[in-house]
Amino acid sequence: MGAGEVALAAGVAFLVMLGGSVAISSASASCGGGSVNLASVGTSAPVAGYSGDQLVIAGTIINAAAELGLDSRAAVIAVMTGMGESSLRNLNHGDAVDNTTIGVFQQGESYGPRADRLDPEKAATAFLTRLVQVPGWATMPPSLAAHEVQINQDPDHYTRFYPAAVEVVQALTSSAGGGSCSVGGGSQALAQELVTAVGAGQLRVLEPRYLSQIEAVAAGRKVPDCGIDVGILQIMVLAVRSFETVGVSDINRKCTGSLLGAGTGSSHWIEGGEKAVDFYALDGRTLTGADPQSIRLVSMLDPIMPAGARVGQSDCRADAGISLALRNLREFPDDCSHLHVDIAYAKGPLNVGG
Repeated sequence: MGAGEVALAAGVAFLVMLGGSVAISSASASCGGGSVNLASVGTSAPVAGYSGDQLVIAGTIINAAAELGLDSRAAVIAVMTGMGESSLRNLNHGDAVDNTTIGVFQQGESYGPRADRLDPEKAATAFLTRLVQVPGWATMPPSLAAHEVQINQDPDHYTRFYPAAVEVVQALTSSAGGGSCSVGGGSQALAQELVTAVGAGQLRVLEPRYLSQIEAVAAGRKVPDCGIDVGILQIMVLAVRSFETVGVSDINRKCTGSLLGAGTGSSHWIEGGEKAVDFYALDGRTLTGADPQSIRLVSMLDPIMPAGARVGQSDCRADAGISLALRNLREFPDDCSHLHVDIAYAKGPLNVGG
């Protein structure tokens, strides 16, 4: 699998079989995603070469995933599959190999009546219901996960569609806003939640000197040049609420005197050093900025970030063939050993509600 076809993040969805029906729920909130407004999608600008009715179908697939309680990982696999099967078109015929398959996913009779297979929403729901029954679907290469459902000849057939699927899902869901990303409370309450997460083993801060910064805010102590902006605390809390485990490597370097990277010009140093955070791992996987966990976090944060906020590792994503249609976050190149997020140049607070 190439760099641009990296597997989606470890799954949080689980299914329960109840008398032949499938109930799907999520272990964490799908912050920053949610439903797509199909009424406006069809007239929006093209994304990754897809436009008009193709984007409406992509939005329908995304909405089907959201309705099942699944997050963007499943949506990307489903959109990728639709791209590979029909170019996101609702075809009333199959191909030269099997002309009995129809619809966006080219589904056969085992998926139900013809009318259902030609209904993009029902077809997407049927695909996703089978997808989550594949053992390890969320940790295997995306094309292989799709192949396990579609049973096509080439397990790698969908690989080339993965970067475009990521871009389409990110673009359509970013316009959905951050309504599910509400983070109430002030700095002390947010820091206390993070301290609790540390105690539960959900949050790991790589160095004790950075953990002490969180603990000081949680205790209500104001240590000169060792603060953490409320926006950065909100970002960390959202990560903790959205991933099973979170690893943080850097926060306020002015407090520690660390001159790594850009030194005193770093966003970890300017503005009091309190307006940047580096994540080194999510769900137990090391981050590069181009990996599925990084893409998920960036996609989740972009709709709620203030103008001027930044995310690093743009070169890492470019090397992996991943292009993100970001609305608020500005990208810049950075080391591919973590994911950097900062609000040092931002105007205004995060849009996280109350």
